[in-house]
Amino acid sequence: MVFEKVVSIIADQLDVEEEKVTMEAAIADDLGADSLDVVDLVMSLEEEFNIEIPDEEVENIKTVGDIVKFIEEKTEE
Repeated sequence: MVFEKVVSIIADQLDVEEEKVTMEAAIADDLGADSLDVVDLVMSLEEEFNIEIPDEEVENIKTVGDIVKFIEEKTEE
């Protein structure tokens, strides 16, 4: 369920097809996000999942799978 929501948010915000948003897709390289896109994306994800993603964690998030894993860990707590 987390993955589906993340795919929907990313596809909407980055204006890419949902089929391109895979667990292995790199946010910047494969999906074309620049630093401003990443900030907007983080804010949307924080709002959607009611979590906080610290700046140091954002630096470690490179792929869609990284986002899903982070959110799943946070929402289990």
